[in-house]
Amino acid sequence: MKEKLRFTDLDQYLFGQGTHYDIYKKLGAHPVTENRKRGVYFAVWAPNARSVSVVGDFNGWDIQASPLTKAGPIGVFEGFIPKVKAGDIYKYYIVGMHGEELYKADPYGNQAELRPGTASVVAKISDYKWNDDAWMKSRKEFDENKDAMAIYEVHIGSWKKHPVADDEKATGFYNYREFAHEVAKYVKKMGYTHVELMGIAEHPLDASWGYQVTGYYAPTSRYGTPLDFKYMVDYLHQNKIGVILDWVPAHFPKDAQGLANFDGTAVYEHEDPRQGEHPDWGTKIYNYGRPEVKNFLIANALFWVEECHVDGLRVDAVASMLYLDYGKKDGQWVANKYGDNKNLEAIEFFKHLNTVVLGRNPGTVMIAEESTAWPKVTGKAEEDGLNFSLKWNMGWMNDFLEYMKLDPYFRKYNHNKMTFSMAYAYSEKYVLVLSHDEVVHLKCSMLNKMPGFLDDKFKNLKAAYTFMFCHPGKKLLFMGQEFGQLREWSEARELDWFLLNEDNHQNLQNFMQDLIHMYRRYPALYAVDNTPDGFEWINADDGDRSIFSFVRKSPTKRNNLLVVCNFTPMERSDYRVGVPRLKQYKLIFNENGKVARPVTFKAEKQECDNRSFSFAYPLPPYGVAVFAY
Repeated sequence: MKEKLRFTDLDQYLFGQGTHYDIYKKLGAHPVTENRKRGVYFAVWAPNARSVSVVGDFNGWDIQASPLTKAGPIGVFEGFIPKVKAGDIYKYYIVGMHGEELYKADPYGNQAELRPGTASVVAKISDYKWNDDAWMKSRKEFDENKDAMAIYEVHIGSWKKHPVADDEKATGFYNYREFAHEVAKYVKKMGYTHVELMGIAEHPLDASWGYQVTGYYAPTSRYGTPLDFKYMVDYLHQNKIGVILDWVPAHFPKDAQGLANFDGTAVYEHEDPRQGEHPDWGTKIYNYGRPEVKNFLIANALFWVEECHVDGLRVDAVASMLYLDYGKKDGQWVANKYGDNKNLEAIEFFKHLNTVVLGRNPGTVMIAEESTAWPKVTGKAEEDGLNFSLKWNMGWMNDFLEYMKLDPYFRKYNHNKMTFSMAYAYSEKYVLVLSHDEVVHLKCSMLNKMPGFLDDKFKNLKAAYTFMFCHPGKKLLFMGQEFGQLREWSEARELDWFLLNEDNHQNLQNFMQDLIHMYRRYPALYAVDNTPDGFEWINADDGDRSIFSFVRKSPTKRNNLLVVCNFTPMERSDYRVGVPRLKQYKLIFNENGKVARPVTFKAEKQECDNRSFSFAYPLPPYGVAVFAY
């Protein structure tokens, strides 16, 4: 139990500056002892409220039983309520400036009721004893520029489910602890370095996948308690698996218990709907210029990283924050002071956020989902960049999928879709992504995007994944796509694991296991992703045959890799490839996965692909080949 807490003058000052980085240790609900009495210290920011009280089961939801006191000019209301304990549910009863009566969940609460309940739950989150010292120590040395990252994107509620009877209250969800054990085993087998978890912060609607957040400081109660959540992170770390969370600072929903109109006025959002609302999404936009709002979000990022040991955040919908006119028509937005559409306050927010999170936590990553060509997303803040560690490469993803969907006959006319990404490959530090967004809303699963009969689909997908994992950039693949899920993803059901009883699905999963392990084994595939030193085309122009060949170079010049991908069903029985040196080239990986007995091909002095040296070997239909030299 903590001793007496109070919101001090220093707290007021730092919060008012937007730099109270552990504000979550003061605001919210904290079990403490005062005058030898156990209870809970409550504190909430409601700057324009006439009065605030705490209501819950412990006082019969009596709005007059537990009033809070205003603690200074900034608008924080606080108070100690004896006999309240962890597990008790509560809300803030707020009387607004104009007499509005509001029942609000705690913006800084660490736990919430399971939906459809909307109250907050008093939680003790600091009691957890961590066992991941070795991971946390080694994390400080992690460098996303030089280290491998193969990310498995997972939605906990639908990765696997327990069978349930017709009980309406039964969800079938794995809890955080069960999930940790199951997913760690699977991820280690497959070879992924990180999991990225969708929708962890509390949200009312399953179908929002966690992107409509009402409890930013509360791991969703669908899968257990905050201590269960910490256990999951801890267990994954003990198994040498990093944890990245999706994080949503772009907008928040209008649910009555949430942040919208929090004290009867626009507290977290802009008052002007042209600045404070997303017309397409029906959600509110944060006021990034207000110090206390900026503080709420930056401290939240730090809460997940420092309090919960998370290794990085993937920041959702960055473009919607950077552009004032994002998703808006004329008359629906307000220009900045220079008359253009850049959100100057959001730009400043990102620089502040990323500098603080990464500066305080070496080895963590901040990843931008930014869908435009905004410059310097991963550039340094001091050089006017946004200071993200990595950026999702949406351009590559769109071109790559458009190419792969084509009948092989038409691929020769679209050859540049696969080569164009190298024209801008070093403008940012990229993650190549095939995320949940690509396998929902009638877009088909990855397997069903592929052309041809079922057998062709599997061959196409193997070639596609090989190209992806050998192309510069870190990797992210959504769950189920590694074994050829046939149906689109739905949050309402578990993945179709039964497909692994069929040879072609099991074969694809084995292939992906080999591919990911090869990616991690050879530094040529990850250690020089962000400069031209790590990549060289052998032949980028073989459009007529739809074959791509290139070299990935290791920083030590040992175990460089030559990669060839054939995207047609045509066999090339004596395919000749130009090579950089008169060396021996060992085939280590092909369309069947890892080559058990590597075959060596000796280069000869014969011109090919504008190279003096080359060798020939049989390239099957949809064949891929990776040679080490």
